[in-house]
Amino acid sequence: MSAADLLVAAAVALGAGAVNSIAGGGSLILFPTLVALGLGTVPANVTNSVAQWPGYLGGMLGFRREYAGQRGRLVRLGVVSVLGGVAGSVLLLTTPSEAFDVVVPVLVLLASLLLALQPLLTRRLRAHEDTTTRDPWWLYLALFLATVYGGYFGGALGVILVGVLGTALHRLPLANALKSAFSAVTATVTVVVFGLFGPVAWAVVAVAAPASLVGGFLGARVATRIPATPLRVLIVTFGVAVSVYLFTRI
Repeated sequence: MSAADLLVAAAVALGAGAVNSIAGGGSLILFPTLVALGLGTVPANVTNSVAQWPGYLGGMLGFRREYAGQRGRLVRLGVVSVLGGVAGSVLLLTTPSEAFDVVVPVLVLLASLLLALQPLLTRRLRAHEDTTTRDPWWLYLALFLATVYGGYFGGALGVILVGVLGTALHRLPLANALKSAFSAVTATVTVVVFGLFGPVAWAVVAVAAPASLVGGFLGARVATRIPATPLRVLIVTFGVAVSVYLFTRI
């Protein structure tokens, strides 16, 4: 890539990191940008996952006060996230790239629709908040499946995690904070697997990863101060347009 392309990737990664902390869906911005800059869909997906890893860590640091008293839950569900992330990453690397080319437009469209429905999901979860402390058995299965998806593609993973955790725990602020933690765990797994075995564009990672870290931290700090709805509408519209474009490439 040219210097101008790398500058574009860094700028978009900064925005994607912030978007992940504020509204979710940062992958729907960075992934198609990398495709537009000339990467194939699988290399773009792998590079996107590695580049956004610091952004998830930044988001987790921004929510660190919410993790008080959650050590046991973080460990238990963190192990599940590791297993799911490994399974999804290995699935991506061991299936034909042609299969991913067919599936990815559907995944982008699904992620966009999930992001569009997030406000409705949030209202329903907030209406049923309580102080339940026990984790239902099905949470482990649902979290595993969600992180398998996160390891394979990951678009709007945060939306899925908030839905799963919010439904299970009935505490939306905690679910939002745990979403960042388990997104970071899943992203860490993909960094290791893709870094060792995947077609990563390291020049892009070198400029996009620091930008994603800064964006994730800043996004978490201002998440409660800016309106997420206009940003969500923009991301969903862009995601649907990208999905249509990817369908035309099949």
